[in-house]
Amino acid sequence: MALDGVSIHALVHELNESLLNGKINKISQPEREELLITVNTQSGNKRLLISANASLPFMYITETNKPAPATAPGFCMLLRKHIGAGRIIEISQMGMERAVRFKIQHLNEMGDITFKYLYIEIMGKHSNIIFCNEDNMILDAIKHIPSSVSSVREVLPGRDYFIPTQEGKVNPLEISEDYFKGTVLKKSGSIFKAIMSSFIGISPTIANEICYRSSLDSDVSVASLFDEHRDRLYKEFSGLMDDLRSNNYSYNIVIDPAKGQPLEYAPIVLTMYADMESHSYESMSQVLVEFYAKRNKYTNIRQKSSDLRKILNNHIERAAKKLDLQEKQLKDTEKRDKYKVYGELLHTYGYEAQPNDKSITVMNYYTNEELTIPLDPDLSASDNAKKYFDKYSKLKRTAEALDTFIEQSRAELDLLQSIEAALNIAETESDLNDIRRELSDHGFIQKHSSSKKEKSKKSKPLHFVDDNGFDIYVGKNNYQNDELTFKFATGNDWWFHTKKIHGSHVIVKTNGKELPDSTYEHAAELAAYYSSGRDTDKVEIDYLQKKNVKKPASAVAGFVVYYTNYSLIATPTLEHVKLIGEE
Repeated sequence: MALDGVSIHALVHELNESLLNGKINKISQPEREELLITVNTQSGNKRLLISANASLPFMYITETNKPAPATAPGFCMLLRKHIGAGRIIEISQMGMERAVRFKIQHLNEMGDITFKYLYIEIMGKHSNIIFCNEDNMILDAIKHIPSSVSSVREVLPGRDYFIPTQEGKVNPLEISEDYFKGTVLKKSGSIFKAIMSSFIGISPTIANEICYRSSLDSDVSVASLFDEHRDRLYKEFSGLMDDLRSNNYSYNIVIDPAKGQPLEYAPIVLTMYADMESHSYESMSQVLVEFYAKRNKYTNIRQKSSDLRKILNNHIERAAKKLDLQEKQLKDTEKRDKYKVYGELLHTYGYEAQPNDKSITVMNYYTNEELTIPLDPDLSASDNAKKYFDKYSKLKRTAEALDTFIEQSRAELDLLQSIEAALNIAETESDLNDIRRELSDHGFIQKHSSSKKEKSKKSKPLHFVDDNGFDIYVGKNNYQNDELTFKFATGNDWWFHTKKIHGSHVIVKTNGKELPDSTYEHAAELAAYYSSGRDTDKVEIDYLQKKNVKKPASAVAGFVVYYTNYSLIATPTLEHVKLIGEE
């Protein structure tokens, strides 16, 4: 869910309580489209982090500092010059738009009091941070938007600042019951569409929540509503608007228990997710930090791993093409036995062939059927036989060589796909370092010398505790899998892995105890979640005691064999385990 007008309304309330009348004492630009503003308030320093990144725009108060570049960008230098010691005297939302205005008082070069405006627009790909003078003329912006990019509004120094109007939409805080029933509920289409097309700042989540609280299907046509339905809709809508006006918020994040990931957030209780977990927070910033920190972490890892992903995709595509070609070549050698039979039959019946014959039909004593053998009319029967034996020998040698090559190609493709599976579940920079190391160890990328500090930053397996209190460990790559299975686990610990697809080694420490049935299920769920089958409903899991898992000599990291095992079907989920950390 992106920041909508309702969430911005709650955030502005928090910013007014925390930052109003505070003095700006530090401005930095840690990322190209990001600002970190430190404000000195009566309760101490507060950090406001703002991002205009198109893929992940946000704004919240954070306790975390971020390092600034050695040389500050021009936009940051301009802000420092004008408002570096300014005081925030007003923080307001622009109607119910996803835009916030900071009015900042400061002294100019002559020592006179003057004002500047800093506009924060959290509008998806159109997000921006715009700095204006007291006449609302743009002095600069973190992203310049010329007329060639937008015909609606230029964002360039010297242009007047304004927010484009949303035709047909009004501020939901300013409408009456008559307008709601007489205009909004007179539109064609569904209730959801009527609400979304009528109001500024109402997201799909909030629109669906209003319908749910009214006990109405959001897809129901407005024209089919009775008066009692319209009354319920307005009552729930009006109640929500009253909560916003009185700053009565319930900050929460809805968690999908099956995946252990944030699903939605809002400054109101989302009753339509009653079957999901809901975590409460004390402020909108806490919600956004929690929600976007995980999203931002995921986005950053995806960006940082893009080079590895490209390298892996290229190698996997090349290995798959090579294997396909080798298998086709091997199939072509299957006719070699036919040439051997031709040669043997020509040795037996070749005397029957006449000079310049282009073929000969003989009895095949292997099948007791007649067989026509093509002949080269320029060669004798014995020479034709020798030619067929030569073809057979060549194809036999080719097949033997291809058997070896195909085995090597399959092993290479399997290794690459296992590394790709590890990359898909990588969560930290150290996870990526392990993957780079494995790729370089196998010659897929060039080895680079690294510092001792970098070498020491190896990722560690994940440590979970299930509902029964048993410790469960999950390897995130082949090196971790190898170490977890053959160095960390003891013989009576239980080992879990997805059947026939790539995934993590999962170890349950027994400590001499017998596992309850549910712990087997919890470990299997983890094995399914940390595998290539994460996005499927059901995954088959093999499990057995670690003492029965073997590693062949000279096998690559993570490769094991086993011959007796149990199996069960599991759903990929983290619902029954709690992450302790990396071990």
